[in-house]
Amino acid sequence: MSWPRRVAVSMAVAAVPALLAAAAFGQGSILDQGRSLLDSINKPAPTTPGRSSNLSTAEIGSGLREALRVGTERVVQHIGRPDGFNANPEIHIPLPDTLHRVQSALKAVGASGMADDLELRFNRAAEAATPKAKELFWKAINEMTWDDVQHIYRGPKDAATQYLKAKMSNPLADAMRPIVDRSLADAGAIHAYDQMMGRYRSLPLVPDAKADLTTHVLEKAMGAIFLYLGREEAAIRENPAQRTTDLLKKVFGAAG
Repeated sequence: MSWPRRVAVSMAVAAVPALLAAAAFGQGSILDQGRSLLDSINKPAPTTPGRSSNLSTAEIGSGLREALRVGTERVVQHIGRPDGFNANPEIHIPLPDTLHRVQSALKAVGASGMADDLELRFNRAAEAATPKAKELFWKAINEMTWDDVQHIYRGPKDAATQYLKAKMSNPLADAMRPIVDRSLADAGAIHAYDQMMGRYRSLPLVPDAKADLTTHVLEKAMGAIFLYLGREEAAIRENPAQRTTDLLKKVFGAAG
């Protein structure tokens, strides 16, 4: 028997007179209190996240990266599909604020369908761009340092997502910009925008208006990806059913 266990048992024996006295005054049976005391002796000491003796530093790092890869895959499947953005009021991409006056002017002459069509194409472009962004996110995930991993592993339920958002938003935006550009063109948004603006400028006395379509869709798409990635990360940390691989079960089971 180890020295700490011998000390604990000695303390338990020393506590027997107190248990007898308590029973005499009706404060619970000797059996119940004795069982509770023995349970407290035999119960293993709790571990803290990142300090499980069964986990190596490599496993913690691999587990966290795998959680983010799994989370990204789920996000892509959820929003990177037809109507993933368009039919979801939480992340549906509206027209930019600078085009609201265009939309109102066209509505006044019965041509609001042009603005509605452009808005739909924004969402179609985001739906098409999201799956192509997955590899960019995975690359950023693989480049996390061990210091990053330690901080994230002990952090709040969306710590990894917030790390990626803070550290990688600008590089990811630069990498995703040409993807969104192509998606907007493929979805017909550029042509629809040109047609809508041509119709708007044909109206009398309307002020000038313009919009950066790529920046607008890019910012909205990345915001949606980070939003849903944070939820997936939290689910993996908190819900054992979401830990779909042996490594995730081991790492986040130890952290729970």
